[in-house]
Amino acid sequence: MSIKIYHNIRCSKSNAALKELESQDIDFEIINYLENPPNVEEIKAILKLLGIAPLELIRTTEAVFKEQIKGKGLSDEELIVAMHENPILIQRPIIVRGDRAVIARSDDAIDDILE
Repeated sequence: MSIKIYHNIRCSKSNAALKELESQDIDFEIINYLENPPNVEEIKAILKLLGIAPLELIRTTEAVFKEQIKGKGLSDEELIVAMHENPILIQRPIIVRGDRAVIARSDDAIDDILE
């Protein structure tokens, strides 16, 4: 079963998740999503696997959120496009394994997806 990690090398949580994956005897793909942002369809697929709304995948502390999104009442589709155009908005790290995904910000989330 293929595993992907949407990774930001400047994020401590993302680096911790990557280190955990590297400690396992499994193959996985690293996607540096800041350099290679997921397209709109990929973001929709990730949202479906996570079972969350687009706003729940957005980092609301980012300046681009505060300047371009907050309080504007954007539709889900507009939020997804915003994440594609500004990948810094996407929560990280995201690990996708088959038909499941997690925002791997905790050891429990990482353990859950690797079970």
